[in-house]
Amino acid sequence: MAKLIHIIYKGEEAQFGHKKIDRSKLYGSRKRIPLDQLGENCLRCALSDDGLTIIKSGMTSQGYFDSDMNWIPNKELVGIDSNGNILDKFPATLGISQEASLCELEMLLDLAVDSIYQLDPEEVPQSIKTALESGKTLNFPFNYREDYHAESAYLILNEEGYFALIGNPIKPEWMELEQVIEESFENEVEDDNDDLDFEMF
Repeated sequence: MAKLIHIIYKGEEAQFGHKKIDRSKLYGSRKRIPLDQLGENCLRCALSDDGLTIIKSGMTSQGYFDSDMNWIPNKELVGIDSNGNILDKFPATLGISQEASLCELEMLLDLAVDSIYQLDPEEVPQSIKTALESGKTLNFPFNYREDYHAESAYLILNEEGYFALIGNPIKPEWMELEQVIEESFENEVEDDNDDLDFEMF
């Protein structure tokens, strides 16, 4: 059984089962399958730069090849910053209680959403129900698995049920109404080659 999402608000804890929503579940999907001359499924693969190794589909999801074509499994890979320092991983949050803070729904306008989960409420205290029913949202840290990038989650409630929007906050840059964009054409070289010759028509 998958681990639950645990949220704490005002000292009370809510627990949710979760199911990721994607386009294929909403609209269905189609898949093109290439066949060979005998009608058998073709397998996708790639040839390494040196022409000595065939890389089949799915091999790179378990690891990578270095420049010398040595196989490096994912568990041996580490993240580094721009200065070459090794980064610490953010722990997974599933199954671990996360403190949530109340915020306005407008916060979602500044969220670059990466995924959406439909939640199955296992236990929801009245304080959380009341907060969500008032048109607010609860924000809490979310990380499906241990990795180098933690995301932010927003819990919402509507007529269809509970949902969690997962993504990263962004800071949009707005232009003032009084700011005028000025274009200068002084340094542009006139080119008459693009003029249309209507005698051609």
